[in-house]
Amino acid sequence: MIRLCLITDRTALGTGPGAIDAVVELARDAALAGIDLIQVREKDLSARASLELSRRVVDAATAGSARVVVNGRFDVALAAGAHGVHLTTSGMDAALVRSATPSGFVIGVSTHSLEEVRAVEGTADYVVCGPVLPSPLKTGAGTLGFDGVTDCASRSKVPVYALGGIDESTAKAFHSKMSVEGVAAIRLFQSAWLEGGRKALSDLVRRIRSV
Repeated sequence: MIRLCLITDRTALGTGPGAIDAVVELARDAALAGIDLIQVREKDLSARASLELSRRVVDAATAGSARVVVNGRFDVALAAGAHGVHLTTSGMDAALVRSATPSGFVIGVSTHSLEEVRAVEGTADYVVCGPVLPSPLKTGAGTLGFDGVTDCASRSKVPVYALGGIDESTAKAFHSKMSVEGVAAIRLFQSAWLEGGRKALSDLVRRIRSV
């Protein structure tokens, strides 16, 4: 069964404190809908605000079985009781984070090529690979395409999540590829939730996995 990763973006959910509350509510509904992994990706927040939000998301995710990772800050992830951290290839070294964190701490890394995937195979628990297609957040980035990400996944020793321009049909297509562990997305899941709350998100998850 394909795994699904929700990446948060509160700017699409509202403004001010209400947007923070919306992220927490989204996380709770995502966990109940069957989402496997929630990445708290609110890069502009201060360390204190990120810690507060991450703690709330961790608590909300206990409504289901979703794991929570914090983008970029393993110290915040540890303090918040999150399951792990998600790193970029230009950020903190995954091996360094591994040496500074306890056993079982999850480390994910964003990658954009097979070379980058292989560089973290010994330290990462999973990688996100892409972009598959252009997306609002990655308009200027080169894309790997469906076949490019699938090829990376088939040659990787670490689980690969596809990212970038993922819509329902693309997620379903990746579901048929055994080499791909899952898909990660912001807009796909947040848009469904904004349109119809937990039910719409649950229906989306069911449709993707029913292929």
